[in-house]
Amino acid sequence: MSIKKQGPLGCLKIIEFAGIGPAPMCGMLLSDLGAEVLRIDRPEEADVGIKRPLETNFILRGRRTVKLDLKNPQSIDLVLKLVEQADCIIEGFRPGVMERLGLGPDRCLERNPALVYGRVTGWGQDGPLSSQAGHDLNYIALTGALDALGREGEKPAVPLNLIGDFAGGALFLALGLLAAVLEARGSGEGQVVDAAIVDGVSSMLTSINGLRAAGLFASTRGTNILDSGAYFYDVYRCADGGHIAVGAIEKRFFSIFLERLGLNREQMPAQDDREGWSEGRRRLQAVFEGRPRDHWVRLFADSDACVSPVLSIEESFNDPHMQARKIYEDIGGFTQSRPAPRFSRTPPGAPTPPRGAQGLEALSAWEVDAATRDLARAVIRHG
Repeated sequence: MSIKKQGPLGCLKIIEFAGIGPAPMCGMLLSDLGAEVLRIDRPEEADVGIKRPLETNFILRGRRTVKLDLKNPQSIDLVLKLVEQADCIIEGFRPGVMERLGLGPDRCLERNPALVYGRVTGWGQDGPLSSQAGHDLNYIALTGALDALGREGEKPAVPLNLIGDFAGGALFLALGLLAAVLEARGSGEGQVVDAAIVDGVSSMLTSINGLRAAGLFASTRGTNILDSGAYFYDVYRCADGGHIAVGAIEKRFFSIFLERLGLNREQMPAQDDREGWSEGRRRLQAVFEGRPRDHWVRLFADSDACVSPVLSIEESFNDPHMQARKIYEDIGGFTQSRPAPRFSRTPPGAPTPPRGAQGLEALSAWEVDAATRDLARAVIRHG
C-alpha cells in the first residue's frame, strides 16, 4: 500500500538519480512539498567537488535513498519496475548517459506512457556545447547575466550558484515537471522536459532585455538603476563596517528616504540625472559612514523608505521578521529553511534530515510484488 505524504504534492512519486546542483535541489523542492522521492545513488563515492558530512548536505533532505550499480542489468530491471509507478524522473547527467545505461526516455516511456522525464543540464540536450562540462559560472557567463553583475570599471562579480543552478535550473525543472504532470493527467501521455540552465537564465533576463530594447539599460555594468549605478539603489558602508541596502526607486519612497535622513530633494541629484548619480552616491556614503548600521535600522524602522540592513546568514536566523514567519527551523540539529511556498489547506510537514542508503526500507512507499522485492534484495547495495 502506498503512503501519501503530507503536502500538496503527496500524490506524486518521483525517481531522482543522484547528482549535484540543480537535480538534487529540484528533488528537495518537490519532496519538501510532499512528493515521495526515491533517490538512486551510485555505490561508489562520487566526485562532487566539495565534500562534506552527509548530515550537512541539506538539499538531500526528505528523500529515501537506495544504492544501485546501474552497470548491472538487474539494477536496470529494478529501476524499470519502479518507473512503471513513477510520475516523474529527475536526472542531471550529460546527454546520452541515461541512454547508454538503458534508462533513456524512450525505454522508460515504453514502460510508463504517462511518465514525465525531467532532464536538467547546463547547456541543454542539443547544441554545440551540449556534451561539454560546465558549472553555474560558465552557464550564466554565456547568457550575458554574468557580464551584467558588478560595478562600473570592475570585472564581473562572481555570485553564489543561486542564479544558474538553482533558479535557472532547479526551479525551471520543477515548473516543467509539474506542468507536464498536469497535462499528462488529462492526456495520459508523458513527455521529456529539457530544462537547460542557459534557457532558464535567459528567461529570467526577459525584463532586463525589455529595458534594453527600450533604451533604458546600458550594456556597461554598474551604470543602470538595478545594478549599482543609481545612488538610490545601492549598498552603503556604515561606521561599524556593516552595510545598509537602499532601494528607494519610486518617487514616493525616495521622498520618505530623504525625509528620514533630514535631506530635501534640492540637496541631492534628481533620480533621472544619471550624470549626478556618482555625486549622489558620494554624499550618501558620507552620511551613512557617520553612524553604525543599527542606528540606520532604527531610523528607517516602520517606514516605506526601502532601507534594510545587510545581514549575514547567521544574523538572518535571528532577525525578528524572519523569526516571526518561522522561516528557519531545527532539522536534524541544524538550522534550515522550511519548505516554501506556503499552503493554507495542504501544508507540508517538516523535512527529515539527509540519510544514507536505507536498503529495502526505501521502497516502502512503492508497491513492490514478491519478485520485485527479491530483485531489490539482490541488487541494492548497503553502506
